Amino acid sequence: MEGMRLLIVALLGACVGSFTNVVVWRLPRQESVVHPGSHCPRCGHAIRWHDNLPVLGWLLLGGRCRDCGAGISWRYPVVELASALLWLSALSVQAGAGGGWPEPWRPWAGLVLVALLLPLVLIDLDHLWLPEPLCRWGVVIGLLGSAGAGWAVLADHLVAAAMALVLLEGLSGMAERLLGQPALGLGDAKLAALGGAWLGAAGIAVAMALATLSGAVVGSLGRVSGRLQPRQAFAFGPFIALGIWLVWLWGADWWWKQWQQLLGF
Repeated sequence: MEGMRLLIVALLGACVGSFTNVVVWRLPRQESVVHPGSHCPRCGHAIRWHDNLPVLGWLLLGGRCRDCGAGISWRYPVVELASALLWLSALSVQAGAGGGWPEPWRPWAGLVLVALLLPLVLIDLDHLWLPEPLCRWGVVIGLLGSAGAGWAVLADHLVAAAMALVLLEGLSGMAERLLGQPALGLGDAKLAALGGAWLGAAGIAVAMALATLSGAVVGSLGRVSGRLQPRQAFAFGPFIALGIWLVWLWGADWWWKQWQQLLGF
């Protein structure tokens, strides 16, 4: 039974990953994500249901459109597979983690959270843009779920969302005054607010610390290797999303203990 449950979750995750590909392509182009149905962007032919099966459809087609032979990016099956794995990881949320949500909800709430984070990450990587509607809905859903854990948790998450938004927007504005360009995009502040709504104050603080550390490492490597030029902007949203997801799975206390052990405290 456990194996069947994992298989079902993985298949559903892959299907959501397929829809994520649609969202990532259409939302920045201000197109409807539901109409028309999936079609080849080159020839316009509708994609047959059996060709639209996550991962398998791409493999059977050899990565090419059945009608015009145009190449289909390898990114599509990779996103579908990544979504399936992320959905499986959501089931491993640890005791004491999950942002203080009611324990029976946590594994399933994580599926919603990762379904929000994945398109945000991909759109930010492609366009250096974090769509406000996705962030806003993420905040709303996070606060509604937090309410199920009681008023204390809801108040903590509400304050965390507001403070994350205000602090990051303030930091961006201060950097623009001192350096002549924002340190963070306003979308980053909205994504941090989403994290606050799901994780609470302690959780989003640890998530932002993880995001800053991982972003600094990757940014430094990019500049040393020459892939990033001095003061060239790069997507920070993926690092915020990574921090949110890691804290959701293991909890702020667990990460704080790892940090103390690393420093020898």
